[in-house]
Amino acid sequence: MDATYKGRYTREISFPVGGIGTGCIGLAGDGRLIDWEIFNRPSKGSRNGFSHFAIKAEDGDTVLDARVLHGDFSPPYTGELTVQQFGGFGFGPRRENLAGMPHFQGTEFVGEFPVGTVRFLDDSFPAAVTLSAFNPFIPLAEDESSLPAAFFEITVRNTTRTTLRYTVAGSLSNPAPPGNSNHAAHEVADGTILTLDAPATAVDSPDYGGLALALAHQATQSVSYQQYWYRGNWFDGLGVYWRDFASCGPFKNRTYEEANAARVTDTATLAAHVTLSPGESASVRFLLSWHYPNCCNYWSQPQCCDGSSPCEPPATWRNYYATLYGDARDVAMHGLKHWDCLEARTRAFKEALFGSTLPAEVLDAVSANISILKSPTCLRLTDGSFYGFEGCHSNAGCCEGSCTHVWNYAYALPFLFPRLERSMRELDYTHNQREDGEMSFRLQLPIGSHRLQFRACVDGQMGGVIKTYREWKLCGDDEWLRGLWPAVKRSVEFAWARTNEDRWDPDKAGVVTGRQHHTLDMELFGPNSWLTGFYLAALKAAAEMAEHLGEEQTSAEYRRIFERGKAWVNRELYNGEYYQQVIDLNDKTILESFSREGDQVLKGGNVLDAYWDSEHGEIKYQIGDGSVIDQVIAQWHANLNGLGEIFDPEQTTSALRAIYQHNYKQSVRSIANPCRTYCLNDEAGAIICEWPKEKYKPFVPLTYSEETMHGYEYQVACHMIQDGLVDEGLQLVRAVRDRYDGERRNPWNEIECGSNYARSMASYALLLAYSGFSFDLPNGMIGFDPIVTDNGLFRCFWSVDGAWGTFAIEHDAVRLEVAEGDLTLQSLGLFFLQGIPATVSRCRNERTCDVPHVWDCGLLGFDAPLDLVAGDALEVRP
Repeated sequence: MDATYKGRYTREISFPVGGIGTGCIGLAGDGRLIDWEIFNRPSKGSRNGFSHFAIKAEDGDTVLDARVLHGDFSPPYTGELTVQQFGGFGFGPRRENLAGMPHFQGTEFVGEFPVGTVRFLDDSFPAAVTLSAFNPFIPLAEDESSLPAAFFEITVRNTTRTTLRYTVAGSLSNPAPPGNSNHAAHEVADGTILTLDAPATAVDSPDYGGLALALAHQATQSVSYQQYWYRGNWFDGLGVYWRDFASCGPFKNRTYEEANAARVTDTATLAAHVTLSPGESASVRFLLSWHYPNCCNYWSQPQCCDGSSPCEPPATWRNYYATLYGDARDVAMHGLKHWDCLEARTRAFKEALFGSTLPAEVLDAVSANISILKSPTCLRLTDGSFYGFEGCHSNAGCCEGSCTHVWNYAYALPFLFPRLERSMRELDYTHNQREDGEMSFRLQLPIGSHRLQFRACVDGQMGGVIKTYREWKLCGDDEWLRGLWPAVKRSVEFAWARTNEDRWDPDKAGVVTGRQHHTLDMELFGPNSWLTGFYLAALKAAAEMAEHLGEEQTSAEYRRIFERGKAWVNRELYNGEYYQQVIDLNDKTILESFSREGDQVLKGGNVLDAYWDSEHGEIKYQIGDGSVIDQVIAQWHANLNGLGEIFDPEQTTSALRAIYQHNYKQSVRSIANPCRTYCLNDEAGAIICEWPKEKYKPFVPLTYSEETMHGYEYQVACHMIQDGLVDEGLQLVRAVRDRYDGERRNPWNEIECGSNYARSMASYALLLAYSGFSFDLPNGMIGFDPIVTDNGLFRCFWSVDGAWGTFAIEHDAVRLEVAEGDLTLQSLGLFFLQGIPATVSRCRNERTCDVPHVWDCGLLGFDAPLDLVAGDALEVRP
């Protein structure tokens, strides 16, 4: 795929560079450092003072040119709409953007996450300059991928006919409150480090912490620095800095004895100097690290966290990275020492992913949305466990608690960092479950806080069972499953528990008929395939887990309930084209039967106030005869996780065709959307729910019906592809990614309820669908049944707990390679070969040995367990 963005298509880019649970800095399409979200909360649109990179070229005693490493600032130029006086709207771009400083005419941005590269375009500058940025992204290596740092490499090529001396400088502002301090640069084994901290801030304060800017040692480079820019008023600091920089020679250091007591931002600069002959190139490596160890629940206790009103000191916990590194300098030293290894492993993953033969729009969707894991949507708690918001407000996490019904869709984490995904199951079943099995769907922080007392959510609770099954199948750890099983079992059986106030399935009919809270934030009151499907898939998964753990009676009961429910859903909810909800919208007694004292509704008071539309005599927020985008989502989950059939296959295909026909809009220009606008004008997308012309649409229909939410679009597109509707599925994927073209929206920030929205990681399942990937690690099996191109060739990335690598169908062989980790296989599924006679060999250290095997319906069984380690390949030659 061509991952290059040019001209106006760079204007919305903010490429996140940071670790899992550490926050990140955005690399803009024009080279600016924006969105400084490193202080344990989102901060969209923020700048950190005058932090930037710059370059100058000298010929002897003459400075030929000096520029900040930025392209032209994008309009509008009037200024931002803020309440700030003498700044903002009417005062032009804020000074921190450095739009008034000499810079390059334009940029091109090459984005192949986790590596982003800016090419600076200006023929008048005497060098070709690029800036690349990354943070380690290494599948299965969650700690190496959780460094609070951004790695920058600036490459300069002398394009003149004269030997020139170049200076590449990084400037970093100290964001700490008055009393902050910049420390003189120190040489360490692998580089030079400047540190900026806040010695006047209490060590247990959420504001405590610091930054470091490091320059990696290179044999051909010399180093200079300024500990402080000139302190003054008005525009003094930036003006004097530029005069210093644009003069011949290295920086002269500047120090101040006294701490900065004023509200003037102190900035420090670190520079490398290198001499290049005509045509020669050199690279300068900067590492920017941060360390803000103390987190607090600012979303539930904002006054305590920001000090705006007196209260008890906020309950804080330490960032996981703070248990590994003492300060930002510590992080920088680690990053410098291991840079080569971390970058090599990161680029190996990138090459494996982008070397896939997946369609360009699929690869774009998969790669762009794994960046969510590096955004402030995600946290790592003190013990390393994973926690996620749904997304991000501009300055706060949006929708707390690793929300189970949203994270149901997110398929990237369990395959790329499975231990982190398992930690979510552990937290959920440890802290979110009531004694009778009811599950809260939002985990409260700090850990140990009271459980959320809102009602249980059908798709969230049953999705947890499916995800437990998936995690077990991905890791093969029976003891892990055994430890969670009692809680998982209670969770399933809450469906018919007498204490279930919402009466999901009191008669064990296999159909959810009661009051059903769900991910669209309200409740359904009649049987529907969407939420009953989750229940059926959970029953089927739980039956298999129970059988594996020796609970035969439990397994048999779950299977009986499943079969009853499946038969009823296929018979009663399918209308000949798609699955609909069975409900009498005019029956007020349905609501009255759920009315009780102390009832809770997200919006609207009690159940009657919230759901009864007295003017039209209808129950509000229902599907009725509509075609809802998630009507067969349970089959999507089942396909991905090896659960088999949930709905009738022919009816499922028909439902998917109906969604494409009714919900997908080639242009939304004529669609009346009173909800949030994620798709507009002539953009294409699939809406949440549609009522064909001959069907009745309620006056107040299902919440968000007219919206296009990307996670839903990805899941149904992926399901279409699984079901053979490849062109239709690709069209839906293309519709989403066309909206994120760099001009209208940021390609690395898909939005729903906020930025960096977790549900968009449903896109990772597209890789699984195209590769036909299957996994059953308890039985030592992984398998492939890919969608191949016309030339019969295929290549893709794969990952399970313990190992990752590539799979390829070549002209004369099928090849499975292990890039990292180790994998023990008892069998390999090659279902597309269907038992064709073949030779099987293992390649290790350039030596090849035959592997005894037997075919069984596309399953290649090995006579003895086959151990594959990093560097090994398994070849099958028909």
